[in-house]
Amino acid sequence: MKKISRKILILSLFTFVLNSGFAQVTADFDKSVDFNNYKTYSFGGWQDDSGKILNDIDKDRMRKAFQEEFAARNMKIVTENADAVVVLYLVINRETSTTAYTNYTGGMGYGTRRGWGMGVGGVGMGSSTTTFSENDYQEGTLVVDIYDASDKKLIWQGTSQSTVQENPSKREKTIPKRVGKLMKKYPIKPVK
Repeated sequence: MKKISRKILILSLFTFVLNSGFAQVTADFDKSVDFNNYKTYSFGGWQDDSGKILNDIDKDRMRKAFQEEFAARNMKIVTENADAVVVLYLVINRETSTTAYTNYTGGMGYGTRRGWGMGVGGVGMGSSTTTFSENDYQEGTLVVDIYDASDKKLIWQGTSQSTVQENPSKREKTIPKRVGKLMKKYPIKPVK
């Protein structure tokens, strides 16, 4: 029984680690807009105070990651008279994943040959045991809205959904990676 529990634990951890590395990213934008006209932007803050979910260190990591992505596209952050306004929205939900592991064991039974033995094609008795395990995790959704500063019109929206990295030291690397993956959907590519 200990071997089964250990296998289930390893399988659950492997599945969790595998899933935690991937982010689902989508984006949409106004195709009539020439994004080359946007040379400056300002940070408009967090919608609905969703930034309160994050600690100040992670907010700073996220802001720096976006600044690097926009700088790579020759966009400069300003506090006044910006061409575009960037607003962030964050939702974090607690989720539970369930994993099932079934262990099949053969049995003795009447076979197709004479006598008793391991049956092939005959009537036999076997058993199976299914073990379930649950894993709690947090799933985060980051929405980035970019508005034209002059008419307050939404021109681009990007969404990234992924498992929240619990280990703070790893968030230092995962936040910029996920922001980078999201910004690959932005209409202007980084300047080389």
